Amino acid sequence: MKKIFALIIILNFTACAELQQVVNQLPQGGTVSELDIAGGLRQALDLGIDKQVSKLTQTDGFFKNELVKILLPEELQKVDKALRDIGLSNLADEGLKVLNRAAEDAVGEATPIFINAVKEITFTDAKNILLGSNDAATQYLTSKTQTALYDKFNPVIKASFDKVGADQIWANLINKYNAIPFTSNVNPDLTDYVTGEALKGVYTMIAVEEQEIRTKVGSRTTALLQKVFALQD
Repeated sequence: MKKIFALIIILNFTACAELQQVVNQLPQGGTVSELDIAGGLRQALDLGIDKQVSKLTQTDGFFKNELVKILLPEELQKVDKALRDIGLSNLADEGLKVLNRAAEDAVGEATPIFINAVKEITFTDAKNILLGSNDAATQYLTSKTQTALYDKFNPVIKASFDKVGADQIWANLINKYNAIPFTSNVNPDLTDYVTGEALKGVYTMIAVEEQEIRTKVGSRTTALLQKVFALQD
């Protein structure tokens, strides 16, 4: 009787073929409600925010994380190489560091926006995420938060540049490069560039945690996560 009840609940969610396959694989005697599925997806995203995004706010959270370290925009990569070639590696490193420090400062603004987006997950959202690709939850969060995060990050990054004197550092760095014979002068918008790279880094780290939860049973640290993500195994 319990198995029949579980099947009725799940089949009422959707008639799609993928979910029917999930139903066929349900543990015997288990029931998963709409609230469970939505709650499980919220927990998964909360874990990504708590465990991964919070790391990015720490000193060197970007700079020493090869997954998200902000490198120079294409038009400035030649600046970096040229300065290193003439023995100014320390100056080049300092230029990279201030870009990453600004991103670390900005990510602290992300958590409230993410929390609001996670709270808004509906059952339909959760169902589509659960049966979607391995980064479906991250894609959902991106669609719900990208514009708001950009608007939050951009002024913080600009203020961070001002605070650490990044404008002066980069003015010095670019002036030295522009003074090298036979080079073309550059003057990129670094605030906009770093804002975009910071956003990419945030979503990359959320995707890392989502992948862990989807593929590794041991990463499902609550009973609810275990119950819900068993449906997509």
